[in-house]
Amino acid sequence: MSDSVTEPRNNQFTRYLPLFAVIIGAGVGWWLFRDYLSFQALADNREVLIAFRDENYLTTVAVFIAAYALLVAFSLPGATVATLTGGFLFATFPGAFYNVLGATTGATVIFLVAQTSFGAKWGAKLEGSEGGTKRFKDAIDENQWSALFLLRLVPAVPFFLANLLPAFLEVPLRRYVISTFFGIMPGAVVYTSVGAGLGEVFARGETPNLGIIFEPQILLPILGLCALATLPIILKAVRGKKGL
Repeated sequence: MSDSVTEPRNNQFTRYLPLFAVIIGAGVGWWLFRDYLSFQALADNREVLIAFRDENYLTTVAVFIAAYALLVAFSLPGATVATLTGGFLFATFPGAFYNVLGATTGATVIFLVAQTSFGAKWGAKLEGSEGGTKRFKDAIDENQWSALFLLRLVPAVPFFLANLLPAFLEVPLRRYVISTFFGIMPGAVVYTSVGAGLGEVFARGETPNLGIIFEPQILLPILGLCALATLPIILKAVRGKKGL
């Protein structure tokens, strides 16, 4: 009888072990690297970074993508600085690709951790709920692609939140990875292009304009993509009403 009690506890501990590892890693990472995840740190070390990149390009690419993935996986502050660094070191292209690849890898890790530890359990509770909660869950299930792209495209949705919510909604891994990779691409290209121009910004002793994504010439095309992502939801709703 004791074995029947012990086994579920062991399974529960194993399920939450990745979550504990992420929490501990986030704390250690913030303590050790908080002074290095800033725009000032990039400005102070820009010459060293450029010299290392010129001598070890492929190594720099691999280390950068891995570091970006770890930063996102442990939800450390500094993702914007990392994106700027990608542009500063590798130009807009292929820098934007390296940024998106690193961010998607890290986001996938945190998604799997959340899904393994408590996402599946909460998803089952939502599925078994009633009333407005159940209708909300059903609406998301019917329009998962659109909902996932909207999470990534809307600038007001924090990246960390967009990484976690799909884990509670029983989103398939493949769908999550694809929507993340392409959904974060517009914003990544914008900030990577800002990073590509940091050489001139450093030379003038200024700071980059991180609010550029909210300027009309940038925001309006992104909102247009949001409208395209919303269109299938609207069409389904209209067809549903006609069917009634």
